[in-house]
Amino acid sequence: MSQGVPGTPPSKVLLDALSHSSSSPGSSGYCHVLGEHTLRSSFAEEMKTVYGPDIDITQDDIAITAGCNMAFVATVMCLADPGDEIILPVPWYFNHQPRMSLNLLGIKTVPLYTRANEGFLPSTSDCEKLINPRTKAIALVTPNNPTGAIYSPNLVSKFAELAQKHKIALVLDETYRDFVDIMPPHTLFSPFQTEVSKSSWSWRFNVIHLFSFSKSYSFPGHRLGLIAASPDLLKHVTTTLDCLQICAPRPPQLALASPGLLPILRQSIHASAQSLKIRHNIFRTHLPPGWTIGSQGGYFAFVRHPFVGIPAITLCQRLAEELGVLALPMQFFCDDSVGSELESLGQSKMDWERWIRFSVANVSDDMVKQVCGRLHECEQHLGLTAE
Repeated sequence: MSQGVPGTPPSKVLLDALSHSSSSPGSSGYCHVLGEHTLRSSFAEEMKTVYGPDIDITQDDIAITAGCNMAFVATVMCLADPGDEIILPVPWYFNHQPRMSLNLLGIKTVPLYTRANEGFLPSTSDCEKLINPRTKAIALVTPNNPTGAIYSPNLVSKFAELAQKHKIALVLDETYRDFVDIMPPHTLFSPFQTEVSKSSWSWRFNVIHLFSFSKSYSFPGHRLGLIAASPDLLKHVTTTLDCLQICAPRPPQLALASPGLLPILRQSIHASAQSLKIRHNIFRTHLPPGWTIGSQGGYFAFVRHPFVGIPAITLCQRLAEELGVLALPMQFFCDDSVGSELESLGQSKMDWERWIRFSVANVSDDMVKQVCGRLHECEQHLGLTAE
């Protein structure tokens, strides 16, 4: 339960479309840097099923990338220069964090610490204290990786308003958006939205939406992601992507753009979401006493283990080696220097280091039960005492 990958293959109708597009000689050439016109157009329509029929999104707002990680890198390269700052909630997705994408670009990551007792939801008031003239963006992931926390439409709108107030970008990674119960995930794209107080609001001023086709369509190996942003920003994204990827893979773009396919695939997405919901319930029901879920949603559950004084990174190694359970510790999702900032938020470093990410996506219902059964055996087999 360590990896955030789909646990089921693509639907047959998508596999058939992929087979057809891959065998077409025309799919072997380059396409437009921003992606196939037909996919950009059809996906702008598809987004209406998620965000509402009246949303203000067109194909001119959309760029197709070689995966969502590419979407993030291309976006931040257009927003910030070396020495500039981007605010990230902590725990953070490790491909965004200082040792990975932002560090490689010389961009400073400013940690926005979240509170376990608030479900790891970021605070706009805490965030505003971190903004300075070098700040170029706030980057959020919802539903969150690693915590699974789902940011409410109201919270997303508050961050959009904060970013607009300070004339910085809000980068909103919604890779797991199709796996939530409440739709729409937010109202930022709606011209009639009421969450943001300014009457002159337009999401194109400063919101940049990122999406991954990997999770919703269960084909991560085909590497497709998406940026939805102002056409003015996409002019710069075009230059950046032309240097990084030339174009995203064409066969999966052409497959998804097959007439009428995206509405059909919405059925399989819904089925996957329901399966994940059931699996989350199984995990929650079978988790041993003392193991505390702090937040849960999308692919992930963030859980505090019950063994005081044992860092999660130490326990996860023992779980893997001695009980055959793979999960990822908090230490993978924060900086090594974490400490004083936590104390100022009323959290101890010792408690912070007890959190573990479990993924329920790439396992069966029965395997979730087996994992929980092995967690029940920790005290006996690992010689540990729960609090």
